[in-house]
Amino acid sequence: MEIFEALDATECVYSAAQLAGVDPKTVRRYARMRDLGMSVDAPIIRPKLIDPFMPKIEEWVERSQGKVRADKLHERLQLLGFAGDERTTRRAVAKAKERWQAGHRRTYRPWITEPGLWCQFDWGWGPKVPGPGGEERETLLFCAWLAWSRYRVVIPTWDRTLGTLISCIDSTLRALGGVPTYALTDNEKTVTIDRVAGVAVRHPQIVTTGRHYGLQVHTCVPCDPESKGGSEATVRIAKADLVPTDANLRSAYDSFTELRGACAVFCQQVNTRIHRETGKTPASMLDIERKRLHPLPPNPHTLALGESRTVLRDQTVRFGSVRYSTPPGLVGQEAWVRADGDELVVVVDLSTLAVRPIWMQGPAGLTEVARHPLSMPGRPVIEPSHYPGHPQDADGSPRPPRPKPVNEAEKAFLELGPGAKSWLIEASAAGTTRIRVKMAAAVELAALVSVAEVDLSLGLAATAGRFEEDALMSIVQHRRHGTRPADLVVADEAHSVQPGTSAWAEFGRPGT
Repeated sequence: MEIFEALDATECVYSAAQLAGVDPKTVRRYARMRDLGMSVDAPIIRPKLIDPFMPKIEEWVERSQGKVRADKLHERLQLLGFAGDERTTRRAVAKAKERWQAGHRRTYRPWITEPGLWCQFDWGWGPKVPGPGGEERETLLFCAWLAWSRYRVVIPTWDRTLGTLISCIDSTLRALGGVPTYALTDNEKTVTIDRVAGVAVRHPQIVTTGRHYGLQVHTCVPCDPESKGGSEATVRIAKADLVPTDANLRSAYDSFTELRGACAVFCQQVNTRIHRETGKTPASMLDIERKRLHPLPPNPHTLALGESRTVLRDQTVRFGSVRYSTPPGLVGQEAWVRADGDELVVVVDLSTLAVRPIWMQGPAGLTEVARHPLSMPGRPVIEPSHYPGHPQDADGSPRPPRPKPVNEAEKAFLELGPGAKSWLIEASAAGTTRIRVKMAAAVELAALVSVAEVDLSLGLAATAGRFEEDALMSIVQHRRHGTRPADLVVADEAHSVQPGTSAWAEFGRPGT
């Protein structure tokens, strides 16, 4: 600026050079650049050794569509007479690739959203979790989101079969509180069974499911992030938080239930956090979008319930060569079973039952009647509460008998109290003889003493295993006239009947 100021003041190159303290050629060069409209601080581009070879480099970059390696291209340039080093070639190839990509770069249009219109879902590999057999198994994460409100739902599963997919869709729609118009997903075999002339052929069961919910399922163009970028981002964000890595410092999961809880916590966090695109929380925007969602059918699609089974005569259903128990009153009825994580869910349509079970509460319809942990073949899962009155206890041991009087004498004896029932059970198990005579004697003794005293004595006799003829009378007399328990002396180390050895302390010493 001092050069330009001096040149404007003197209008002479030599005088301006003297005032600015520079060479006249410098003043002349800056004046020429200003007259041509060029930037005076732009770098000076000097000729390079590789300039004559740039057309050939651009030709090779164009032919390889920007994939040619600089080291291979440098070998060819050396054959053409290039004498420079490889670093010069690398810089030239990088600039040529930048110019090529500028003319071939793909642009992406943002997804146009509207309340209640689009829902997208996709699958992602989850962490390894101990399975029903105890060994670690791979899990899957079903990730869905509403395109307008950015509300996310993440559900862990063991597989991605058609039944599991429909079950996840049903759970997602019920979490959203409604059904959008369209659902967009990838071209998996559970959704697309074939492609004819580039047109996806939809799975007939998916079409049936869509009609049940009023949802039209679409599939994206293969390898097209414009149509599936939102769901892929949902999978990426979920895996970054839920899959244990060194980056998130999350420890391994001990069970599938723990993974399910972690997914619920993740959804709670991301849906109550302000989204940077909308400036609002997805949960608050979902309240607005629910007004545009279609109502949900009261019952899920039958494919979401799993596989159909018939309740056998032993009140069990078979799944994976394992028997699982069901509540009473369902023998011969149709049931649906499906694996929900590490649990087996049994669902029955109670409205089809001719007789309403006593245990059933609430309105009839599709009802979950049992939920068991998944087991291995040869290990049936039986819930003891499903078999009331069975002569086997919950731990597998025989259930204690329940005395039921069949005549007046037995009724009079059992009415003495719980001690009489315990005495009868223990005496019968010990093979005691003349039980009826001893029962009659206990009733007569109760009339003379008291019912409470005799019942307590019978309980003590059952505990001590005393079932001889005069045992009950002996216990009653001892309780009435014997020593009180507080007056008994318990023998321990402080009280001993053994004589002491202090008299022998001096034995064998001199003078004794």
